[in-house]
Amino acid sequence: MTRLAVFDCDGTLVDSQANIVRAMGDCFVRVGLTPPPEQATRRVVGLSLVEAMQALLPDADAALHASLAGEYRDAFHRLRAEARLDAEPLYPGVREGLDRLRDAGWALGVATGKSDRGLALLLDHHGITGHFVTLQTADRHPSKPHPAMLRAALAEGGARPAQAVMIGDTVFDIVMGGRAGVRAIGVDWGYHDTHELHDAGALAVVTTMDELLDLLLEDA
Repeated sequence: MTRLAVFDCDGTLVDSQANIVRAMGDCFVRVGLTPPPEQATRRVVGLSLVEAMQALLPDADAALHASLAGEYRDAFHRLRAEARLDAEPLYPGVREGLDRLRDAGWALGVATGKSDRGLALLLDHHGITGHFVTLQTADRHPSKPHPAMLRAALAEGGARPAQAVMIGDTVFDIVMGGRAGVRAIGVDWGYHDTHELHDAGALAVVTTMDELLDLLLEDA
């Protein structure tokens, strides 16, 4: 029986807030708009880019949403070219927690609104690519909370929904888990509030990686 733990990336594995906020501000300026407040940007982390722009500018047309998404990608690539991956550190305990889960027999995956390229660069930078048996991104799936990413992770990881868990910091992650029939656990160090994660149906909301490990390893 395969046990599969699927992690969100931004706000769950890595603290990418600085680069996300900077790239979002830059893309708005480049199309002549006032950047959104930082809190508004944090609220859409986890969505695919076009859906994030729709949430930030609900009255704008599809052409502007697509233009902003393209400008955001370019801005993020510029940040990467400036070697700003150090501005996206792993959260405390993440590396050790992934090691412990893998050693305990858990298969690991990622489901993220990032692109394939962006996720690959980040995981390689932190030296954790080899921890994961399945990587699902916005390049190949509808935006969260659609369950497509998680269903693909289950298929690639060889796990049934009852043997899997989705771990993330946003309501989008929790709802995606529910729609895929997978237990969802929230983390409180990311971008949505604890009460929102509970209200969305989280089985639990943890405050540290050790607390998450206690839940998963006692369930092994």
